Amino acid sequence: MGLTARIQTRDGWAVSHAVVTVTDTTGRQVLRAEADAEGAVRDATQLVPGAYTVIIMAVGFAPAAAGAIVTASGRAEIGTVTLARQGGTELPPPGPWTVDPAHSTVGAVAQHLGISSVRGRFTDFAATIEIAPDDITKSRVEAVIRAASIDTGTAMRDTHLRSADFLDVERHPEITYRSTGLTASGADHWTVHGELAMHGVVRPVDLDLAYLGTGADAWGGTRAAFRATAELRRDDFAMNYNQIVQAGIAAIGTTLKVELDIQAVQGETLPQG
Repeated sequence: MGLTARIQTRDGWAVSHAVVTVTDTTGRQVLRAEADAEGAVRDATQLVPGAYTVIIMAVGFAPAAAGAIVTASGRAEIGTVTLARQGGTELPPPGPWTVDPAHSTVGAVAQHLGISSVRGRFTDFAATIEIAPDDITKSRVEAVIRAASIDTGTAMRDTHLRSADFLDVERHPEITYRSTGLTASGADHWTVHGELAMHGVVRPVDLDLAYLGTGADAWGGTRAAFRATAELRRDDFAMNYNQIVQAGIAAIGTTLKVELDIQAVQGETLPQG
């Protein structure tokens, strides 16, 4: 075996398909190999004994370099090489994640009478996240919200919001969101591009997403936390009801601020208990 190495993130997750290049003391490339799905590099090319430079590159990661000494056997064991995410932030491990509704909030804020805010939330929703293994921008999210689960703390107002004046839950029982792309906007901030379907209307909506970190939970699983915000106009979704009070001020503002506090569990199912 000529060259062996393992490429991983700071959290110990494999960086699949990282490219390893080996150059000699003159700068001439003598070997190029690609890591497998487990982040392992195993290349049988026999190298001339001596000193070499190893450069490791992968999409979404900062390049790394290391020195290597090839022994008389023609082998070079690089060991484990840790790559840092570009921007310095480690991201959740790749694969499927399931949003935990019991520890997540899907909320919205609207202006009321021009002087205060009304806060509401949806209590019945489900969502999945798929973290792409090689290119984080190819990750996806899908969510389904039961429109009738709106809760603002006032039964009369909730009944009105469920009516044809607003959500019209009888005809449009679900609100859905499906991502169409992802772009970085900072070290731990992203813009999620997607389509929101609500009240029978589909519109492009971007989410301003902050990744808050990953850690173990009490059930032996791994959780990732996110916070996301967006602004919507009711008019864009054909919710044009706008009662005007005596002072000439709209009772409910036309702009909604969406606030999402999300915990997702690694895997396709939620833990029991």
